[in-house]
Amino acid sequence: MKTVLITGASSGYGLETARHFHAQGWHVIATMRTPRKDVLPESPRMQVVALDVTSAGSIAAALAQSGPIDVLVNNAGIGLFGASEATPMATIREVFETNTFGVMAMTQAVLPGFRERGSGLIVNVTSSAVLMPMPLVAPYTASKTAIEGYTASLALELEAFNIRVKLVQPGYGPTTRFASNSGHRLEGLVTEPYAPLAQRMFASLSEMPAFTRETDVAETVWQAANDGTGRLRWPAGADAVALAALSAS
Repeated sequence: MKTVLITGASSGYGLETARHFHAQGWHVIATMRTPRKDVLPESPRMQVVALDVTSAGSIAAALAQSGPIDVLVNNAGIGLFGASEATPMATIREVFETNTFGVMAMTQAVLPGFRERGSGLIVNVTSSAVLMPMPLVAPYTASKTAIEGYTASLALELEAFNIRVKLVQPGYGPTTRFASNSGHRLEGLVTEPYAPLAQRMFASLSEMPAFTRETDVAETVWQAANDGTGRLRWPAGADAVALAALSAS
């Protein structure tokens, strides 16, 4: 039986991905800052572990509880919407600590075990924002774009050790917890000069013909984790697939 460790599994894409892997018969280690067992199936194959990806001590403790894993899904992330001009640098650093440095820290932590066993796979979840620029998400996009470059380079670096690395790029999902996961970071970031732009942006998003569902992302992560090829990028959701096609043309 294979084992997957998923970060940020308390809600949204992470939660649905944990459910999906469990349904496929995997042993799932669902990690989250504040453990919630009530949202996941009760099963000996479902393990809920506390993990804050911004804390080296928390990462070490979580991996000590988890034991050997076959797949790491770096899903934990926080959103940030607002004018870059109005966004405090402390807030931007907070986003990068989770979205960028947290991914790197988790990856560093699992690589020695993967390398010693001569196998392993890492799936890094980014965003369709890396495929096509959008206004009012510049710092967030930067944090995810950094992981795109990091992952592409890392995939080449780890080939010799039979360790594979994949990117999953979710599209826009109105049911995801982007805003709620942003919490206090959204306050005061859409200042008066940028309000009309924000209104136009939300209006255009509401008219989109297709959105990304949480199940779309879970299924795509599953496909990437079980893919035997060297394919690196996996857009998730109809809108992300369309954007990927446009960016490639």
